[in-house]
Amino acid sequence: MNTIAEKKLNETFMAGSCSPANKRLFSAVVSVNKQIGRRFFRLELEFSAADAEVLANCQPGQFAQLDLSATALPPAEAIPENLVDVASRKILLRRPFSFADVTVKGDKTFVDILYCVVGPASLRMTTVSAGDSVSVIGPLGNGFCVPEGKSITLLVSGGMGAGPLLYLAKVLTADYPQLEVIAFAGAKTASQLPFEARLDEISQQLGFSLGEFAKYGVESIVATDDGSAGFAGLVTNCLTEWLDRHTLAAKDMIIYSCGPEAMLARVAEIAEERKLDCQLSMERMMACGIGLCQSCAVECKATDSSETTYKLCCKDGPVFNSREVTFSL
Repeated sequence: MNTIAEKKLNETFMAGSCSPANKRLFSAVVSVNKQIGRRFFRLELEFSAADAEVLANCQPGQFAQLDLSATALPPAEAIPENLVDVASRKILLRRPFSFADVTVKGDKTFVDILYCVVGPASLRMTTVSAGDSVSVIGPLGNGFCVPEGKSITLLVSGGMGAGPLLYLAKVLTADYPQLEVIAFAGAKTASQLPFEARLDEISQQLGFSLGEFAKYGVESIVATDDGSAGFAGLVTNCLTEWLDRHTLAAKDMIIYSCGPEAMLARVAEIAEERKLDCQLSMERMMACGIGLCQSCAVECKATDSSETTYKLCCKDGPVFNSREVTFSL
């Protein structure tokens, strides 16, 4: 804890003033930090004893704040050209990451985080290795929920938005066997899809393009803006075409989505047009992750009013009902 903000954060947790009580400060052990693409990595953290029990019950859509302030830089030759000038910046604040998977093995819980190297903090994150310790605050925020009476769920991700939807796919197929789950994964180009590998041609013809979803028995549809893989065009256009081809009752369906805000705005618009329930996982810069700093405001519609109000992405979200969010793009 080397900043005033971090000291204040630690005092808050020690005093127990942040409810609910399952939000805690942990020390996790890195078990795997695996590169799965040009700038994509999958980090697995191990939690033991009482910590394991808390993390075992986290919801898809929740997140954790990681302290990367003491993490080393990679060798100069491993630093991407566009990050050379900012790589040496001091990391003062924790960084938020969603859970891509949570697995319980005996008295241990393993949490997977999918991340992309986009700045000095995520660049340093690539250097942690098995056995290293990482300070973690979590689980934070509110996750996805499943309304009664649904039979079809559509998971719509853009780029790195795939992370929380992978964990959601696991929970839906395990806990809600009556649900049919279909995943739509979009990116600008094939190389920007944050997955280890697409499956063989036969698997793709059967609708199982992505192994990470296929292992849960979830059909997946890939869309790339440039047409380099799957549907040629925006993932939201792919979603619209799918909905046009499937005449299903709106009351039976729900959309869960995570990705760039412009994509989320379009998903919300599609849901509104077709009277579909929809939950969006929003993203904001978060200094604290627990509502102290008030820096992650999301503009929302006020209840029974034409006015708008602001909610905190870290505390009220990051998952919001699509009907309550006001997009200003």
